[in-house]
Amino acid sequence: MPPSRIAVKLFFFLNGFVHANYFSRLPRIQDQFAIDNGIVGLVLLASSIGALIAMPFTGWLIIRNGSRKITTQGMLFYCVLIPLIPWMPSLWALIILFFSLGISSGMLDVAMNSQAVMVEKQMKKPIMTSFHALFSIGMAVGAFTGSFFTKLGVSLFVHFASVALLSLMVTLLASYSLIHDKPETKNTGEPAFRLPNKVMVSIGVIAFCSMLGEGAMADWSTNYMENIAHAEKSLAPIGLSAFALAMTIGRILGDQARIRFGDRTLMVVCGIIATLGISITIIFIHPISVIAGLFVVGIGLSAIVPICYSLAGHTKDLPPGVGLAMVTTVGYSGFLLGPPLIGFMAQWQNLRVALGLVALLFVIMTLLGWHRKGERHTMS
Repeated sequence: MPPSRIAVKLFFFLNGFVHANYFSRLPRIQDQFAIDNGIVGLVLLASSIGALIAMPFTGWLIIRNGSRKITTQGMLFYCVLIPLIPWMPSLWALIILFFSLGISSGMLDVAMNSQAVMVEKQMKKPIMTSFHALFSIGMAVGAFTGSFFTKLGVSLFVHFASVALLSLMVTLLASYSLIHDKPETKNTGEPAFRLPNKVMVSIGVIAFCSMLGEGAMADWSTNYMENIAHAEKSLAPIGLSAFALAMTIGRILGDQARIRFGDRTLMVVCGIIATLGISITIIFIHPISVIAGLFVVGIGLSAIVPICYSLAGHTKDLPPGVGLAMVTTVGYSGFLLGPPLIGFMAQWQNLRVALGLVALLFVIMTLLGWHRKGERHTMS
């Protein structure tokens, strides 16, 4: 395996690892700042807004500085900010810090996917889903690490500083093996922000539908299990676990499926599978059938976003960082808008009806995938 591929995988792993570590301690952060669930939502919203603002401008930064530099700086910035969380003197300071975390996370997401596209071109075969699988694995390891530090009873600062120090060391070592893409210094008239063209809008909407679905499953599946399927409280989180496990399995196997079937066919098949899964979840409300449905949804969604990122990065008339910035911005807005939209519809009707909207978006996602040209992979 080329060193560049290992390095990019490490960055994907670290991104998920660091993210899960501080998210696993949200209840302790909530206790320290004496804030309720609504205020926690506001803090997290600040992070999402920061990422959404940073993403469309990261393509311009990559053109000026190269994705290797932005990937490394984004991760360093991310790690340095984490230990500062327990030291914030007020709620507003915490909100500003999480906004800054969102900016660094948004930059990192675009830049490391740009590196992944270049590794794909270097290896001349689709490997994007394997990178996203490492993010999922990093999340799982990070959640376990957070649980371990919680059980030890150590302070938030010791926990976050330990994770940050380890991640910083790995970042500095892995950065040497990232692909050295040269910044384009001659084209000084390049705008800092570009509106997506028709092709990018289509790919972005597919990513939006998929990521809104991911967010809905992550944020509402446990609630659905408990309040709609009437699962026992100890069983309710298993639905989310089944979804996350399926996502990881699908992303591990996704690259071989891309090679065998092609991106268009795989997107359509995955869209059909995701639609089938959400339909099972809505129609059959027994806890076991809901768990099965969530697992099927995870399999269906697992390859969609990596394929979208790969297609955006390989668009011939745009630099990889610019295409990725466009698609990640449109797609990530699904994470930002999805949870409150589902919550609003659940309040208006019920959560079962709200997930019907997700099913409709999966149908749209499938149809957009069907209308894409059926080209084979061109990684050069």
